[in-house]
Amino acid sequence: MTGRTPRPAARILLVDGQGRVLLFRFTVLGRAPFWVTPGGALDPGESYAHAARRELREETGLDQDCGPEVAHRLVDFVSVEGVPVTADERYFRVEVDALDVRDAGHTELERRVMQSWRWFDRADLTDHPEAIYPVDLGEMLARTDP
Repeated sequence: MTGRTPRPAARILLVDGQGRVLLFRFTVLGRAPFWVTPGGALDPGESYAHAARRELREETGLDQDCGPEVAHRLVDFVSVEGVPVTADERYFRVEVDALDVRDAGHTELERRVMQSWRWFDRADLTDHPEAIYPVDLGEMLARTDP
């Protein structure tokens, strides 16, 4: 962990009525494209639950409580800003019948690197040619199924 910045983050397992999960595609200069769940770093003084609701609202337009934390992981990676981090990620599962993503709350950075999104079914998670994070997303979804 030496030289890595701590990055507490809230992530959302946003699942629609067909059992699909919403993922955002990131395109970062010098890196292969990858897909991730909605969510992001906590603001100073913010709880994981508050960050989950804020991130859900900012990234999808949906404003609702995200319920209890359903999964947790610690992972090292390099952020889209190029900073080596140790992320303490807490996951929240949100069920919706359907949702049209509204990107009005995206930050300038998100507009630059997170330009597309789509719903993935479980088979898509296994067979997709681009990286999907977390790498165990299918198992995480299965563990948190209602």
